Amino acid sequence: MKILLDTHTLLWMLSDGEQLSDCARNMILDHNNELFFSLVSYWEICVKQSLGKLQLADNWQKKIDQELLYNGIRWLQIETNHCTRIIKLPFHHCDPFDRLLIAQAICEKMQILTKNKHVSMYKIKTIW
Repeated sequence: MKILLDTHTLLWMLSDGEQLSDCARNMILDHNNELFFSLVSYWEICVKQSLGKLQLADNWQKKIDQELLYNGIRWLQIETNHCTRIIKLPFHHCDPFDRLLIAQAICEKMQILTKNKHVSMYKIKTIW
């Protein structure tokens, strides 16, 4: 199964994972799953850091790289078809990061590992 990690999912993995559900933890540890982390989430982290809405350790970039490598998580680039897919999404909520993650998951036929209830309002399979 192809799984796209929501931003908070990876951040919780970095901070020891206590907030992760048992299901989420099992999905991450299951080597039969293909795990992806989007540049959308990286962009979200950078924006929230710059606005003071997110505080991370000074070496957070290195920790993300290590976490991705350690868990075999691959980067998901932002493609033009991901951006244009947003046009067809209903406005259940207006978070631009979530909307682009949802569009990516639809285009790439992925499920999203997220606790965000807004994401589950879209026609996309979520796991938590």
